[in-house]
Amino acid sequence: MKDPAHRWQWHALDAAVGAVTADCTECGLCVKHCAFLQRHGTPRAMAAHADSGHENGLIVAYECSLCGLCHAVCPFGVNPAQFFLEQRREAVLRGVGPLAAHRPLLAYERKGTSRRYSLYALPEGCTTVFFPGCTFAGTRAEAVLAMHDLLRRSLPRVGIVLDCCTKPSHDLGRQAYFLAMFGEMKDFLVNQGVRTVLVACPNCYKVFQSYGSPLQVRTIYERLTEEALPRQDLLRGTVTLHDPCVLRHEPAVQDAVRSLVHHVGLQVMEMPNSRERTLCCGEGGGVGVVAPELARQWSVERARQAEKDPVVTSCAGCAAQLRRFMPTVHVVDLLLDGQRALAGKARVSRSPFTYWKRLRLKATLKRRFSSARLRERTFQPKP
Repeated sequence: MKDPAHRWQWHALDAAVGAVTADCTECGLCVKHCAFLQRHGTPRAMAAHADSGHENGLIVAYECSLCGLCHAVCPFGVNPAQFFLEQRREAVLRGVGPLAAHRPLLAYERKGTSRRYSLYALPEGCTTVFFPGCTFAGTRAEAVLAMHDLLRRSLPRVGIVLDCCTKPSHDLGRQAYFLAMFGEMKDFLVNQGVRTVLVACPNCYKVFQSYGSPLQVRTIYERLTEEALPRQDLLRGTVTLHDPCVLRHEPAVQDAVRSLVHHVGLQVMEMPNSRERTLCCGEGGGVGVVAPELARQWSVERARQAEKDPVVTSCAGCAAQLRRFMPTVHVVDLLLDGQRALAGKARVSRSPFTYWKRLRLKATLKRRFSSARLRERTFQPKP
């Protein structure tokens, strides 16, 4: 007998299966763009053979990057990624997911939500907070401080939150845990009078957009187009852009990043797959720890499309993944010191120093906000 949560999830999976089998015509367009589907079959075939009693089909869903390209190219609006996400949630409820290979991802997330690494710094009258996210804060701690200084010029009471949005748990199917952790953070911010969250991480943007109401969410890239940015000598040359896959349906954010690139003097050469039809960098959905060859195919294809142009992106995770295959810089690196960034000398920390950087950043912010309301996260959901 399924408990109420499991019954609800079973119906959600059943609905996702029904949507795919009803509308997918097996035209093959999504398969053409996706190595995962080339390996396992069309969405309709996978949904038609989804056996509620067979665990192997649920485990296969962890090889999907959840990037949503299948949905973007489908002429009939089918969303296979939602079907694979529901399969992951079902796997968790049955105790077969997440997989052992996902332990490092979950350990990284636990650190982000821990008392040691988290910090909420809210000045009196704070209604807007800067939420840099785990990867951006760890790899670019100095940039976090610089961005906060910029924001304070027009938002003198802007606060800052060092925490994890728990998107890894969300994407791995741990929906109950995710809703409890993110919900506690959201409720705290709302109860403290916060109304707007400015994020640096596209994944954080997606989480706040989908689950953060009544909080309003914007990226710092949109906000920076409205700020007086630091002056520097204009750069020359051409770059190409990698739009993070979670922002494929966010033209305002995409336009803001392009505007910032043009602001420093660079021209943009668009890749064949950009904006709504952008590709995954290879990091999406935690595929790299389960099927690294599939993750690598995304990265290699991105390198092929970039040709010889340096790649600019607004995602610290994408930047870390893609720089293994091609010169890649974060758009904030361009804004702070474009010459060094294009020369591959931007101040970017790498693991394990990223953890030390996050602790130093927290200590600096505690001094900066010595008179503000400070909080460290201690909440953990009940089993």
